[in-house]
Amino acid sequence: MYRVIVKRGLLPIMAVLLAQGAAWAQAAADATLLEMREAFRRNQSAQLSILLPRVQGHLLEPIAVYWEMKSRLETASPREVRQAMARIAGSYWEDRLRNDWLLALGKQRDWSNFEAELPHFRMNDDRQVQCYALMLDAAARRRPADEAARQVFERWQAQREAEDGCSTAAKAFLDSHHLSNEQVWQRARLAMEANRPAVAAQAVAMLSPESAALVDAISANPARYLDDKFTAFRHRTKELVTLAIIRLASVDLSAAVREMDLTRWKAQLTMEERSWLWGLIGKRMAQTTGLQDQALTAFANGQDRYMHADHLAWKARAGMRAGAWGHVRDAIAAMDEAQRQEPVWVYWRARAMQALHEPDELTAHIVASGLYRSIAGGVGFYEQLAREALGQPVTAPPAPLPPTPQEMAEAQAQPGLQRAMAAFRLGLRSEGVREWNYTINHQTLGGMGDRELLAAAALACQQEIWDRCINTSDRTRGFQDVSQRFPMPYRPQVIKRSGDIGLDPAYVYGLIRQESRFITDARSGVGASGLMQVMPATARWTARKIGLVDFKPYQIQERDTNILIGTAYLKLALDDLDGSMPLAAAAYNAGPARARAWRQGPVLAGEVWTENI
Repeated sequence: MYRVIVKRGLLPIMAVLLAQGAAWAQAAADATLLEMREAFRRNQSAQLSILLPRVQGHLLEPIAVYWEMKSRLETASPREVRQAMARIAGSYWEDRLRNDWLLALGKQRDWSNFEAELPHFRMNDDRQVQCYALMLDAAARRRPADEAARQVFERWQAQREAEDGCSTAAKAFLDSHHLSNEQVWQRARLAMEANRPAVAAQAVAMLSPESAALVDAISANPARYLDDKFTAFRHRTKELVTLAIIRLASVDLSAAVREMDLTRWKAQLTMEERSWLWGLIGKRMAQTTGLQDQALTAFANGQDRYMHADHLAWKARAGMRAGAWGHVRDAIAAMDEAQRQEPVWVYWRARAMQALHEPDELTAHIVASGLYRSIAGGVGFYEQLAREALGQPVTAPPAPLPPTPQEMAEAQAQPGLQRAMAAFRLGLRSEGVREWNYTINHQTLGGMGDRELLAAAALACQQEIWDRCINTSDRTRGFQDVSQRFPMPYRPQVIKRSGDIGLDPAYVYGLIRQESRFITDARSGVGASGLMQVMPATARWTARKIGLVDFKPYQIQERDTNILIGTAYLKLALDDLDGSMPLAAAAYNAGPARARAWRQGPVLAGEVWTENI
């Protein structure tokens, strides 16, 4: 009897000790994972290999396996890479490793292993991989070369950097005459417009290796290059002059206008080249406070059919601003079919028709109404404007039935979502976001259905992973859960603070949602921090204005301090702008000086102003 009592007394103690041991082991593995992350950032391959065994069995082991293999991917054998992928099969990290390996195989021109692995790439969203695949398909006659070249060109144009995949494929199609010299120069023009001279030089080198070296000189001092050029009769020289004026328009817009007025360029550049340049100059003017009214004059110097899609969009915006609806109509008419069918341009085409009464008022009304109806079923900004134009109320859709217990249990049982939540808890936000997105989009063919997305979003809301809650709920198509898409966390802090200083809490919530998606430790590329994305200088200035003594820069990372300073700055902007909520929200993001300048401009309809800022 005594022995039984002793044994029974020991059982709870043993359970506690086992639980403590498991917790310690978990904490040690967590620490090892964080150590591995730092080793991965420093590209310490040997250290990663040493640490990897210590996280065996951890829920986030797939991340560690990925880090270790990625760090030595260039030297690993195909067998080693495939073994690593098999070890983490079914996770985002398996497909991420496959993506990286396909890129490495493409650079190595190992087409045998590339083609063997490509069918297993579930995400299939990497432009470089797609370009390699299109090039191989055309070479093997699995796809018409013209069609493959068109798709490669689209992806090449979308790439921001001078990467190998699409440039290699573009060069192959250029050599086989399925891409034209003009398309390559277009790549160079867009790169120069985006201030990416390395990308422009890569494109120019495909056509004229000796001219590629000039691109850096043009980028550094376009005016000097143009001063040295008196003739541009050869096509290559015309294009280099075009690149120089593109660059000049970015650094000295007035000088670019003067350059375009020179007789030699009027005579020597083609109408296509001049139209592109005037399109760019018009775009820059339309984007520059104080010059918007001159934009249409610049656009009028060129022909719409030669302008780039982005130039046409800004010509349409400049036309709206000036009330010149003929320019809006013409710019939209010159767009390609895909751009013209975007809801924004369907809406503005209808507005232009109504304003112009073409061919007569009744016909214009009938056609415009048809255009509005074609987009009024959507939930976007212009879709809702179309509903207003049709006299239909803009109302919140009925809420869907909440997820059932079974649906919630299935979401909680998803290994990918479990890994994502574990990553968030450990501070591995980027890794958690990637795993989460992969699970809802690619874990099953076609991604999750609406009810699955609803449950996954509810799970994210429960865990206070607000950005995934919003993002996941936004993907439902058959219904909308407004409470998920527009959550209101931190209610005591936001509502009390808003009430104390006379701000509408809904206004504050809308701004926070847009600025940070409620991520408390969010940091922007320019240094803004926290829920309300406050810049350090703004935080210091606002702290002084509201009498916050002993404010230290690190405090802006604290949730309550961030809300305190962010709402104070918003209130100061609102008061400065006579209570205009749209202007104050714009000032919060773009700065008060720009908002004041916008206020000095013409009185515009709200939707026209929104389109132009």
